[in-house]
Amino acid sequence: MNRSKKLAVLLGILLAVSAAAFGAARWEERKEQIQNSGAVILEVPAESVQRLSWEYQSNILSFHRDGTWRYDGDGAFPVDREKVDGLLGQFQSFSAAFVIENVEDYGQYGLDAPVCTIRLEADGGAYEVKLGDYSKMDAQRYVDIGDGNVYLVKDDPLDYFDAGLSDMILHDEVPDFGQVNRIEFSGAADYGISYEKDGGGSYRDSDVYYASHGGNQVPLDTTRVTSYLNELGHLSLTNYVTYSATEEELQGYGLDRPELTVSVEYQDAGETARTFVLNLSRDPAERDGGEGGTATAYARVGDSPIVYQISSASCAALMAASYDDLRHREALPADFADIAQLDIALEDQTYTLTSEKRGGARAFSYLGEELEIARLQNALVALSADSFTDEAPGQKQEVSLTVHLDQGGEPTVQIDLYRYDGAHCLAVVDGEPASLVDRSAVVDLIEAVHAIVLN
Repeated sequence: MNRSKKLAVLLGILLAVSAAAFGAARWEERKEQIQNSGAVILEVPAESVQRLSWEYQSNILSFHRDGTWRYDGDGAFPVDREKVDGLLGQFQSFSAAFVIENVEDYGQYGLDAPVCTIRLEADGGAYEVKLGDYSKMDAQRYVDIGDGNVYLVKDDPLDYFDAGLSDMILHDEVPDFGQVNRIEFSGAADYGISYEKDGGGSYRDSDVYYASHGGNQVPLDTTRVTSYLNELGHLSLTNYVTYSATEEELQGYGLDRPELTVSVEYQDAGETARTFVLNLSRDPAERDGGEGGTATAYARVGDSPIVYQISSASCAALMAASYDDLRHREALPADFADIAQLDIALEDQTYTLTSEKRGGARAFSYLGEELEIARLQNALVALSADSFTDEAPGQKQEVSLTVHLDQGGEPTVQIDLYRYDGAHCLAVVDGEPASLVDRSAVVDLIEAVHAIVLN
């Protein structure tokens, strides 16, 4: 290569490098403008807007204000005003990070065929906002508001306007119950639960919920009732199947005669008395066809026109509302820490264990010698119902305990455990058949007693 050709090649390389450097400098300048600008390009007060519509993918949605917001496609559709206001809020002070002026080719920004077109009709005029491509380099959206410019915006309206009709519905809500005063069940369960802070009908201070059962007020397991209310409080009511249920549709969902109706009387944060009602049912055809727990489940709040499909798991958890579902499982209806004396009848012998308070615990003794009580305590507390029964005992008594409690009036509880079958024993509490408990738990109790008296 001669000298002149080499000089030409070097000159070409120099020009290319200079052009690249100039382009980089221009990019840095543009990048700096994006970061530092923030001009407001559109100001439309939300309260002035009378109509709102948008087109996105296959969705074409339009709403108008008529005292409240209404869906143009069906005036019966319950529109969530706060969601509409949230969409309009994007344009109360709509700012751009960067402006491209005097645009001739909108196609290079994806604005010849916008991904979304938003239209507003307000007291001050009509507005059309087109959303183009998303600039991954800038992490911003190209926007056309019809003034001859293209803008890059940091707050992408598509984050909000990708909503479908189902996103705009005013859903029924399960409230924050606060203080629950009463729960009423009808249908699959048919009884009431009342909150009694100082009920006095239990040997446990932690018992505050009482059920009307067998003509008596009996304590329920606070943890189980609380868990039930939590399940109810976290129920997801978002998957609606109709927002204007007819009587015929209610019958199809099984909600003309709900399987279970739950009514909760509570006080809200302002201590105002309120009532929440939930109706539950499973698809009658599936339920009657034997699918049971897997049948499609539905819920309806009070007399609301909206019917929701809920998960089978949520339905099953809420249908588990019977007295047996929420009552105590323990055979011992008191706290072990309140036991002053235990009389244990085993193999025609009776053994008496006494206790005294020492700080926050109790020290147990047998025949004047202090005991290590943990094994017996664990065995007694572990006597828990596998199922409940009112069947009278028909076999030999395995062990009997008379529990003397350190409480006012010095009450006693009688727990008798009878053979039942190879897997269970029958627990009778204060003369009333109560539950079937695991036979191995009864064996553990007898062995714990033997360990003490045969030491």
